[in-house]
Amino acid sequence: MKVLVPVKRVVDPNVKIRVKAGGEGVELANVKMSMNPFCEIAVEEAIRLKEKGKASEVVVVSVGPAQAQETLRTGLAMGADRAILVNVEGAVEPLAVAKVLKGVVEAEAADLVILGKQAIDDDCNQTGQMLAALLGWSQATFASKIELGDGKAVVEREVDGGLQSIEVTLPTVVTADLRLNEPRFASLPNIMKAKKKPLEEKSAADYGVSVAPRLKVLATEEPGTRKAGIKVASPAELIDKLRNEARVI
Repeated sequence: MKVLVPVKRVVDPNVKIRVKAGGEGVELANVKMSMNPFCEIAVEEAIRLKEKGKASEVVVVSVGPAQAQETLRTGLAMGADRAILVNVEGAVEPLAVAKVLKGVVEAEAADLVILGKQAIDDDCNQTGQMLAALLGWSQATFASKIELGDGKAVVEREVDGGLQSIEVTLPTVVTADLRLNEPRFASLPNIMKAKKKPLEEKSAADYGVSVAPRLKVLATEEPGTRKAGIKVASPAELIDKLRNEARVI
């Protein structure tokens, strides 16, 4: 079984986000970038499936600028076998990414796609679902546990009411949630080995996909300052304010 893992290059989660002075976007110059945390979880899960003998090959793929090679090398250092970079400059919307990934999946004849449920930069949570629809495959989103069987997969999902177990037929698209696993740290020897692993470069045109944006961001603003709280003298006053001012009870 070949497992394909799409990964995204995003601003490092430990970096404080700054909006550009003109409000035309987020400041990315001289900002530390890293692999999207949910993508790391997806890579880890694919590698664990290979270690269990359930997968024969793990291929990481990214749709983004040339600098995304660093992100792919991280996936290779974690244990992936090969990498594919679909070189695209500028922002790419989820639908365009899903169309490119469909081309990659078909070209690679992948049996399973595992990707993060969302990226921490745009929080769209759309690519996995769109990819499954384009491929005509089953899908299991927000996975916290994956068990592969004979031609099927049992996936435990995180839902509002708790946990839900579903069975899907292979091939399938699975989106990884936070509690699926704890990603490993790449060791120095594996980082050195990753430099010699194959990394293929492609373009969106190779898959017959246009990545022209369909949406236009009008403005980007920082969240408003939180208002200061107040102190109350008694529980009775608190109840009165919740009932008559906040109107929540």
